[in-house]
Amino acid sequence: MNASYRIDGMTCQGCARSVTKAIQAVSPMTEVAVDLEAGVVAVTGPADGDQVKRAVEDAGFDFVGPV
Repeated sequence: MNASYRIDGMTCQGCARSVTKAIQAVSPMTEVAVDLEAGVVAVTGPADGDQVKRAVEDAGFDFVGPV
């Protein structure tokens, strides 16, 4: 699955790492690319939207939805 999601609350590289680790924790084979300026996370791999949403929210960020 390839999808991009808007995430609110990411302000630094530490935030990007937290989001990346959270998503990869629920789906280790998933590749994650974070664009801090745009507030977007691109996800490539087996993680579905519900898994990404849960992981992002559990990490303390706001999952806005697909881009």
